[in-house]
This record gives sequence, C-alpha cells and structure tokens, in this order.
Amino acid sequence: MNWTKFLDETMTRMGSLQAQAPKMFEGFNTMGKAAKRNGALDEKTKELIALGIAISTRCDSCIGFHVKSLVRLNTTREELCEALEMIGYMGGGPSIAFGAKALEAYDEFTAT
Repeated sequence: MNWTKFLDETMTRMGSLQAQAPKMFEGFNTMGKAAKRNGALDEKTKELIALGIAISTRCDSCIGFHVKSLVRLNTTREELCEALEMIGYMGGGPSIAFGAKALEAYDEFTAT
C-alpha cells in the first residue's frame, strides 16, 4: 500500500464530511489536542497507545495517522517494534497482521 496516497485520499474524504459536519470535527479536534498534551505521559507514549487501539480496531486510516505522528515525534524503529510486540501479544494474529501494516507505514514515512 502507498500510505502517503492512502492518507491523502482519506483526508479528501474526511474533508467532504467536515464540510457537512463542521461542529463534530471542531469538537473532535479539540478533544485530540487535549488528549495529546504532555502531562504524566508524553505525546509519544500517548501515540503508541493510540496505535495499539488503531491496530486492535483494524482501522487502516488510524494506523497511518498515528504512525505518521510517531515519525514526527522521532520514534525509532526499535521503539515501534517493541510496541508492536506488546500489541501483537495482546491482540493475537490479527494484531500481528495489522502491526505489520504499521511497520510498513513507518518504513515508508521514514524513507521520505
């Protein structure tokens, strides 16, 4: 999969929905900013948690968005793979398969 193209297409689709439901997006964005703020946990840790949830719910778009954030936060491949081990342990085979997608996205986003 071309993750960059996939996320661009996802953003286009979401933009169409946002035009119809701007208040929902405003609320979602406000909630996201509050959730990602550094506190007892830093943003990277929170994004790793979000990636685990994205993998467990089998949301390709969410996987792409959270991996992209993890790359922005200078997450190493080693850190990501350790998180994917735990995610795979907790979610079994399906989480291992979707974890492989997350690693693929990471490799694409760090190559550019």
